[in-house]
Amino acid sequence: MNMDRFVKGMVVSSAFFFLCMAPGLNRAQSTPPSPVQAPRTAPPVVRPRKVTPPPDDFAGLKFTAEQKAKIDEIQKNMKPRMDIVVKDEKLSPEQKGAMLDGYRRMERAQVYKVLTQEQQLEVRKKILAERAAEQQKQQGQTQVLPR
Repeated sequence: MNMDRFVKGMVVSSAFFFLCMAPGLNRAQSTPPSPVQAPRTAPPVVRPRKVTPPPDDFAGLKFTAEQKAKIDEIQKNMKPRMDIVVKDEKLSPEQKGAMLDGYRRMERAQVYKVLTQEQQLEVRKKILAERAAEQQKQQGQTQVLPR
């Protein structure tokens, strides 16, 4: 019985010894972590932007003082939104361009609503004329020249 007690004591003490030494052994065997290098990424491909800015469909219109005030207010409201997009580093250049184009379209739509019916009709005629000219230009480029 004393022998069993002695063996149990040895087993318990050796187990305790190994439990205490295990973290030290583990640290001694581990190698220091190698520095992690960030993967190299190619710069994003930027789609070519239009060389010419879109035509101002509202050019040549005579605005009343009330219309000018509303248009100024629309532009003041849109500017901070566009500035946030420009400064956002999480967005890719393509995403920034798309969002800025969207904000410009929203701004134009709001300005269009401020116009009188006659002014809206004039703007629509101008837009349709520009589209027709663009279509003719594209058709002229795609036609095969006779030999």
